[in-house]
Amino acid sequence: MKNELKLGATARRALTVNIERTVDFLGEALRIYATPELVRDVEQTCLDFLLAYADEGENSVGAEIALKHGGATLLGRQVEIHACVSAIEGRNVSFDFTVNEDGKEVASGTHRRFVVNVERLRAKVQGSRMKPVAATP
Repeated sequence: MKNELKLGATARRALTVNIERTVDFLGEALRIYATPELVRDVEQTCLDFLLAYADEGENSVGAEIALKHGGATLLGRQVEIHACVSAIEGRNVSFDFTVNEDGKEVASGTHRRFVVNVERLRAKVQGSRMKPVAATP
């Protein structure tokens, strides 16, 4: 990971809540941004940001997320995700984030990612795949 990554560095992403990001249990006219999709969008925002600081052969994996989702965002509305680097501990990078709709906060939380060497992770996962699965009693 490049040394240029500093505390306080920020990432922003604006997106429109499309139908794939919504739940429909309130009816078609009241489709709202689904929390799992919001989590995915926050993770993707942080991942894309970190890739600019990754060395060749590196990527990052999500390690932890804490989220408060307190607002219902309707289908077709635009949200802005703002993430700020709050800690860098070796290969662990933590973010504080907010999600806003029309300047009003609808979600906030923290997210931690771990920068990995892709080939080393591939070898580790491949090794795990080759081990027999233990039977559950």
